[in-house]
Amino acid sequence: MPLSDPIDDFRLAYDRHGEPGAPPVLLLHGWPGDRTDMTAVAERLGAGHDVVVPDLRGFGGSDRHDRDPAEHYGAAAQARSVAGLLTELGLTGVVIGGYDVGSRVAQQVARDRPDLLRALVVTPPAPGVGRRILGEGPMREFWYQSFHQLDLARELVDGEIGATRSYLRHFWTHWSGPDFTPDDDRLDHLTAAYSSPGAFVASIGWYRAGGGVVARSLAETAPDPADRITVPTTFLWPGHDPLFPRDWSDRVGEFFADVRVDGVDGAGHFVPVEAPQVFADAIAAAAR
Repeated sequence: MPLSDPIDDFRLAYDRHGEPGAPPVLLLHGWPGDRTDMTAVAERLGAGHDVVVPDLRGFGGSDRHDRDPAEHYGAAAQARSVAGLLTELGLTGVVIGGYDVGSRVAQQVARDRPDLLRALVVTPPAPGVGRRILGEGPMREFWYQSFHQLDLARELVDGEIGATRSYLRHFWTHWSGPDFTPDDDRLDHLTAAYSSPGAFVASIGWYRAGGGVVARSLAETAPDPADRITVPTTFLWPGHDPLFPRDWSDRVGEFFADVRVDGVDGAGHFVPVEAPQVFADAIAAAAR
């Protein structure tokens, strides 16, 4: 497992699959996951692509440091590390595929370094939610983002194997589609990744940095048309994600100059894990 050169003293652990010199792809995981969320997608892309799959800052085998989350774990910081990895590997014209946190980081890279990218293939979250986030249904779902701001999250979960497994199992079962259930091996892997002292707190640095959907949705405004993201973007919008109903896709054109929304019926929040062929096919199409 190689490690990237440090950016802001953070190194990213990553896997590389496929064929160097083939069309480049970068796959970004979400919370609560790690780079292994993308294993089935990387396998399906096969020898026809050069596929790089990192752990984001604070996750998996990448560096985690007890530092100000706003400065070191937010979207801009995560995007710096991703752009640094692409530059280190000499990759341009990259298709980034991402879900959850990985989607948000991909969108930030598209804003900051469009010169590195060919396209995005991402799932929600997407901009344009606005004050709909305050509805009774969404507030029942997004409680965890407020919980992650509390020291109580560290006290109850961090370093506690049983609590970590129960907490992760809740999200992987509640957020997934009706035909998907995480198996014991998957939960064992994630529990091991998240239960060492400091690992859980590092993983929620994203939320403590203000990366959660609630705060961002209330603060966002549509940009001037000239300032929209120009990288061609495909949103794969699942049909059974309790966090992001499909009608929340109605305003993405206000934020992206070239965007399409494709439904993924039957899938929940974890599209790369639940529907890896759909995800891989969309990336392969964008890379052509």
